[in-house]
Amino acid sequence: MATVTSKDGTKIAYDKLGSGLPLILVDGALCSRDFGPMPKLAPIMAEHFTVYMYDRRGRNQSGDTPPYAPEREVEDLEAMINEAGGSAYVYGISSGAGLSIRAAAKGLNITRLALYEPPFEVPDEKKPAPKDVLQQLQKRVAENRRGDTVKYFMKLVGVPPFGIFMMTLFPIWKKLKAVAHTLPYDIQIMDGFKMPEECAKSIKIPTLVSAGTKTSESIKRSAKMLSELITGSKLKMLEGQTHNVSEKAMTPVLIEFFK
Repeated sequence: MATVTSKDGTKIAYDKLGSGLPLILVDGALCSRDFGPMPKLAPIMAEHFTVYMYDRRGRNQSGDTPPYAPEREVEDLEAMINEAGGSAYVYGISSGAGLSIRAAAKGLNITRLALYEPPFEVPDEKKPAPKDVLQQLQKRVAENRRGDTVKYFMKLVGVPPFGIFMMTLFPIWKKLKAVAHTLPYDIQIMDGFKMPEECAKSIKIPTLVSAGTKTSESIKRSAKMLSELITGSKLKMLEGQTHNVSEKAMTPVLIEFFK
């Protein structure tokens, strides 16, 4: 493990693997270098690129300097890009894709951008997220109800009650509760799941938007709309994949795009 210092002095922990052009992996909600899709994806991609896998602010071994704002996470990613040599490819998944869009729109030196299923809502969304989702999460965090915070979020993103119950029986639950306080950060990054039309339109770099064929219809519509908003972007649907995309399915798509 190594660390880089963000603009506000926060230490951001990361691992560096492989050789070649730099590629930074940006996690979604609840995930880190120790848990989620990136620990499986990183070693495979490291056969082709210099891979930087980092803990987002407040997770695992990274710091968490208050007060929080989405701009701080953009600065964290900028610090990672500078550490990688001043420019980099970026792959973001879920809310990490939302963060990557913010960073690209801000003008960070991202040379190619790959996005997997940022869960934005399209304007005619039939079942929008509750308007008070951020306040509900913040309330639970303030009351140190970590388990309830994770359960609320899981229900919000469509995990059935039985699935949530099963999670509580396994060691994974401890890891999820450990980063429960960062869930409000993801909601702020996603701006309450509102489609970032102006940000998307401002992105001019080569961009890949991808989603799974077995994911929710809402996310499929979101991916399609986002690909139409980003000038010249490509839309790739991964056969048989859901929001929990397999590294085996994602790897060849990323290699083809970044090479």
